[in-house]
Amino acid sequence: MTLAHSNTFKQPRCLPVGDIRDALQRLSGTVAEQRAGFDAAGQLPDGLFDSLADLGLFRLLLPARLGGHELSALDFMDVVEDAAALDGSIGWLVGNGGGMGRVGGFLSEASAREIFDDPKAFIVAGTGGLGQVVATDGGVQVSGRWAFGSGAPHGTWFSPVCEVYENGVASGRKVLVYAPRKDVFLHDNWRVSGLCATGSVDFEFRDVLVPDRFVHDFQPEPNHPGTLYRLPTLSIFPWTVATVPLGLARGARDAFLRIASQRKRRGDSLALAERELVQSELGRIDAQLAAARVYLRQVMLDLLEGVEAGADLLPLRVRFRMGCTFASETALCAINRITEIAGAVSILQNSPLERYERDARAAAKHIAMSSVAYINGGKLALGQELLPSGY
Repeated sequence: MTLAHSNTFKQPRCLPVGDIRDALQRLSGTVAEQRAGFDAAGQLPDGLFDSLADLGLFRLLLPARLGGHELSALDFMDVVEDAAALDGSIGWLVGNGGGMGRVGGFLSEASAREIFDDPKAFIVAGTGGLGQVVATDGGVQVSGRWAFGSGAPHGTWFSPVCEVYENGVASGRKVLVYAPRKDVFLHDNWRVSGLCATGSVDFEFRDVLVPDRFVHDFQPEPNHPGTLYRLPTLSIFPWTVATVPLGLARGARDAFLRIASQRKRRGDSLALAERELVQSELGRIDAQLAAARVYLRQVMLDLLEGVEAGADLLPLRVRFRMGCTFASETALCAINRITEIAGAVSILQNSPLERYERDARAAAKHIAMSSVAYINGGKLALGQELLPSGY
């Protein structure tokens, strides 16, 4: 049953992007106090998650008419970077949850409001698998299990990728479906070394009946204006997570700066900040991160312009995936170098450097940041047939 929209509903505040970023920074004390419990719990504390939701961080790309921020692409990336610099798990959930707000541009307004009229709405995406959809009267029957359901413990709706079956045979047509938490089974299997508090457990649909109004093609036609909603779905998924490692690198760099003026290596009379080798390495790291950041933003702008112009998107998408992979790779290398310079302090569990490093390693293993992107970049330059993945 579709819920009626109430004018008295208290939506999260729609803030200017600068205010969102300032509010994130004000959460830094709370995050520092609670971070020690993140790993054991395997998820963010309820109160902290609610604070993020109250800022509208899980509706960054949701159309404004539905109570979202409807940020531009570059503003979205700035916010996700800030969140990841605060904490890797927070950045990952803001990137995923905030990015999934985009689906408000594809669903009917009534269906979108049924999801997003909940101020704590968080849609869990399911791309780590392929479910089965069979048509029934007024809807579809869905079965399947999907890994890496980031944010699942706090998820209110779940949206996995499925393939339509006709007469018991896969048709090749892919769709996205949406079902509320009550229809979904969660598996308690998130045991990892990085991004521990994302709660990215497996989730399962067991013959769930989904109404037609909560089903659409994997690459749908938007019902909301704006080029961002017309971007290829396969480009959106890597983009929302590729920004996270850049934020982690910034967080690690800032943590290093806080200790560099006091810390000395054993037997060294100079603090790290006073050593030319450290100064040179930090300058190089800053240049490399800035280059990766600019590159990722440029390939996003190129893709947006291509969509607007009706251009051939294939070469733009190949370069875009290279930008996503390069950003992640560069960020991880920067963090590795920072922890090497910092020395043994970076392996202590109470050191923020230790957490930034393992979160970055976990993020960099996402399939969206694969070396296949470089292979396709080379194939494109050489005029050779591309691999089916990597763009």
